[in-house]
Amino acid sequence: MANPVRYTLRQDKNGLIWDLLLYVPTVTALLAIASGVWFQESEYLTYLLLFMASFFFIAGASRILKTRLMLLPRSPISIEVEAGRSITFFLRNGEQQQLLKDIKIFKDFSGKTFGLTGLNGSGRRLQFIFHKGQFALQREFIEIQNSFSK
Repeated sequence: MANPVRYTLRQDKNGLIWDLLLYVPTVTALLAIASGVWFQESEYLTYLLLFMASFFFIAGASRILKTRLMLLPRSPISIEVEAGRSITFFLRNGEQQQLLKDIKIFKDFSGKTFGLTGLNGSGRRLQFIFHKGQFALQREFIEIQNSFSK
């Protein structure tokens, strides 16, 4: 049985800039359009645009705070991989989450992000997203993906 390999994650500052460049103009434009439509007495379209602005704001804030800056309590700060068997995530709040069964990896087409999902010991499905910028070395980013790829 192979020894587990531990990877310490770091904040992804470059990815943070890209996310800010994506989400800030999107939310600002939706709010600006919603305020313009409000004065044209089309309240239903205004409500839709405000909902969309709120949704993008929450999604962007979650992505930035949880995966890019790892500031939220349930953000993974390190990963321990036992190849082909299990993955343990060490969270900022001191907890540990472990994927034991049905572990699947989902890679994006650009090769800059991947997701891990699986069942923990109590049968609860967990999922985590990781970006290339969170790993100190590109080799580590590729090793984790290869550990559970078929």
